[in-house]
Order: sequence, then C-alpha cells, then structure tokens
Amino acid sequence: MIPTPVADPADERLADFRDLTDADVRPDRRGIVIAEGANVVERLARSSYRIRAIVGVPGKLAVLAPVLERLACPVYEVDKWTLSDVVGFRVTRGVLASADRPAPVPAAELLDRGSRFVVCEAINDFENLGSIFRNGAAFGVDGVLLDPRCADPLYRRSVRVSMGNVFGIGFATLPEPWPDALRMLADRGIERFALTPRPAAEPLREVVPPARWAVLLGAEGPGLTEGALAESDRWVRIPMAAGVDSLNVATAGAVALAHLSA
Repeated sequence: MIPTPVADPADERLADFRDLTDADVRPDRRGIVIAEGANVVERLARSSYRIRAIVGVPGKLAVLAPVLERLACPVYEVDKWTLSDVVGFRVTRGVLASADRPAPVPAAELLDRGSRFVVCEAINDFENLGSIFRNGAAFGVDGVLLDPRCADPLYRRSVRVSMGNVFGIGFATLPEPWPDALRMLADRGIERFALTPRPAAEPLREVVPPARWAVLLGAEGPGLTEGALAESDRWVRIPMAAGVDSLNVATAGAVALAHLSA
C-alpha cells in the first residue's frame, strides 16, 4: 500500500482522527477504535479488527511498510504539524489507525473457551485497565471480564497503555445483577481468587494454582466490594514490607498472574 499524501488538516479523509481529545467518548464516535503508535498499529493489523484508515508521518509509515503491504485500507501520509492539527494535540508517536469496533462477545461464550481469566470490578481508570490487559497478555490469560462500571478497554488511552494487547485478548462485560454474575464462573468450575490486602486472606505464595481460575481485581483505593468478596471462593494477599498496605491494581494483578500462571 503506497501512502497518499495529504496536506490539508480539514481533509475529510482524515475525519476518523479529528479532535481525538474527546472523540472517544462522543456518541457519534463510539463505533471507532483508535490505535496510536507503530507497535500498537502493528498489533491492530495482526488482529481480527477491520482497519478503516491509517495516518502517519513518513518515518513511522516507513517502519510499518511490511505491515502496510498486507492491508487494504487507505494510508495517508502527513507531516507532523498537519497530524497534530488534525488530532488536536501534539502526536509524539507519529502514526494512528482507526478500526471498527467489533460486536460484543457474550460473557458465557468467553468463559466457555478458556481457563485463565481476570475479572475487573469498577476499574474506571483507563490507564490501569490498559495495564491489566498488557499484563494479561504477558501471563497468558484467556480473557478479561468486566463489571458494568468498568472503563472502556477500547478507549484510546487504554489501547495505548495496553500496547495494543487489548486487540488480542477477548473481553466481555458480565451481565447485571452484580456481583451475582460471578456465579457464572463458579458454574463452570473456575475458582475465583479475590485479591485483597486484608489480613484474613491467605498469602499468594501458598496458593497452588487450580486447573481453571480467575483473579478478581477491584478499583484503585477501595478495592473489591463486600459483595464481590462474598462471591469469591478464596481471598489471597501479596505479603508486603511493614508500613506498605497496597500496590497499584495493575501491579498487584501482575504479581498474582505471575504466580498462578507459573
């Protein structure tokens, strides 16, 4: 695919990328997913998502040339000033892609095709959620389940922080009511580990991983709700030095996933 030069920031062919500071949360743009950066765009290109368009500066498009050769979408070449004018902020990664948002996957379908999961409760920080997906990919999870209050994993910042791994890990929103939906995991023989710093929880290092498991992660600060803890099979904690009572939720999740997937 030979890039098409574009010099006018108002060119309608760049509409997918215009004013990205708020575009991801506008109702008229919710069907579009934005990937930012060469590595993220490459992961998008290797996924099942349908790419709509790619725009970038010459150097970044050259890096992606082997990937672009296999794509049928339009590719637009712009200078860095035009790119910044289009998206509404200074773009440091030099290339973006847009894709159609896929149809939601039913939670039951996702659970039936895997054995290792992360369950997120009320994680509404886009960057924490993106980090959880990146960690999940590193430790081989089969899917991420979200409660209805979680942030959108396909929001631009989540996608960027995940390094595009959100495109390769299946995810689904658990149905209401919450936390009753956690019984869907128990019904399938998936042991539910609630990650909590509570003293009553058993040390993570003493846990022998079962055949099928899920790690439950709560929002930064409050952690898992009483309801989610009550629906869990076991509480587990990460032993820490005196005076430290918690870790960032994505970091804590990575520690738990490293142990359970070993």
